[in-house]
Amino acid sequence: MKLKLFFFLTTLFFINTHAQSYIFGKVVSEDSSEMPDVTVINIRTDEMTVTNRDGHFMVSGRAGDELRFVKAGYERLVKKVSGENIASSLNVTLSRETILIPEVEVKKGLTGDLKIDSKNLNRPKKVEKLTKDIDRYIAQKSDPRILAAKPGEFVQPKGQGFSIGKVKNKWDDIDLTAYLRTALGEEYFTDLKIDQSQIDHFISYVLAGGFERKSILKYGFCSDADLNRFQRFVLTRVSSYRAPQTQR
Repeated sequence: MKLKLFFFLTTLFFINTHAQSYIFGKVVSEDSSEMPDVTVINIRTDEMTVTNRDGHFMVSGRAGDELRFVKAGYERLVKKVSGENIASSLNVTLSRETILIPEVEVKKGLTGDLKIDSKNLNRPKKVEKLTKDIDRYIAQKSDPRILAAKPGEFVQPKGQGFSIGKVKNKWDDIDLTAYLRTALGEEYFTDLKIDQSQIDHFISYVLAGGFERKSILKYGFCSDADLNRFQRFVLTRVSSYRAPQTQR
């Protein structure tokens, strides 16, 4: 009887110890707006998820785990999970990244010295005269006889014109790869266990997996929505990319 009781208590302890726990939470911005498409990573297990449109997320974990929160344009944040976070919701606030403002060139102001001010502000007379002469020449109408065909010259007949083919895209995959690496930052990829030397190769792997990018390449513009869509697509490809490296 004692042996059965000991076996039962041991089994119960094992189940409680290894029971799967989940961490629930919500991510908001500095102005308390709900933040969708934030990547949440459990550093211990490498498990990843993204917040829904209301900013809510759920990821497996336990007390003591560290969760990393990543979103383009915002400071990365790491939160350590406490016992209270298992029992209640974990609230997280992300702050926008600091944007460096480029230097502004300050032009020389008036000094009060007529000789210095006239030199700094007034263009030389020769430059002023040349500018006026060019403007006057451009404003003149050309004599149509100058452009008329000379005797014996072939004149192209007027018609509807012809197509010269499709207009080329402003970007190609190399341009898009460089933009994604810069916009997301190398730390985003290293958080996914991608070596720095493999980042470009990994981005190419994700693009080759069927990421829709026609409009991005056509206009040479990647919006925030495109970045979020790429991050969601990454989560479907990162495991298969790392699998061959693990097997080596």
